[in-house]
Amino acid sequence: MKKSLGKATHAMPTPVWLVGTYDSEGKANLATVAWGGVCSSDPAAVTVSLRKARHSYDAIMERQAFTVNIPSRDFVVAADYAGIASGKNADKFAAAGLTPVKSDLVDAPYVAEFPLVIECKLLQTVEIGVHTQFIGEIVDVKADASVLDEAGLPDPTKVQPIVYSPTNRGYYALGEKVGQGFDIGKQLMK
Repeated sequence: MKKSLGKATHAMPTPVWLVGTYDSEGKANLATVAWGGVCSSDPAAVTVSLRKARHSYDAIMERQAFTVNIPSRDFVVAADYAGIASGKNADKFAAAGLTPVKSDLVDAPYVAEFPLVIECKLLQTVEIGVHTQFIGEIVDVKADASVLDEAGLPDPTKVQPIVYSPTNRGYYALGEKVGQGFDIGKQLMK
């Protein structure tokens, strides 16, 4: 029998994404976001949720753009730092030893050192309780050649993204591949 845990955010895992923005003064900033994911395939779009008090909130609203930067496990310290420091008071790129790159496609920076980057233009916002959900239409995805598979697509075992557990505030590395989607379930189709 299952035990009720009440209303809480125990969905797991969540992504560890660093949202890149430029503030009103043009300073590059990062905010770590765990409340996010893919929300549409056509148009290709992702969503990230932020509180209005976050420095990145105003930046996204003003610039109508953001990047989603997916760190490898090597950058877990930088990812945590970007979530606990405020861009109002710190240059997160400099403090974390990261390099901001100005996107040619959207008005937002991305992280040079991260293996996978998604450039987004703001499509829509949705107010949900204490958060605003920013829906970003994907304009482009950039990947280091070293993390691509033989088909030229990002390979999670090479990207080595980290995930977050809201339950215990832990960061985790992804494990092994356990099956092929749209394939292993066919064994039950009899």
